[in-house]
Amino acid sequence: MARPKMLKLPEVLEEIEMSRAAFYRMRARGKAPKLIKLPNGHLRCRRTDLDAWWSSMEDAAA
Repeated sequence: MARPKMLKLPEVLEEIEMSRAAFYRMRARGKAPKLIKLPNGHLRCRRTDLDAWWSSMEDAAA
């Protein structure tokens, strides 16, 4: 079974066109895409989680 695509935080920020500071403010409010903290402390976002987040943002805007 293939592992899901994992995006680095800078890749996520580029895709959603948001600064790191704004992203962390959104994350503190529980409104950001789900992130996974790796044992080395790096953050990753599953492609599927980011796609689900995009869908939820589109639904909220409708």
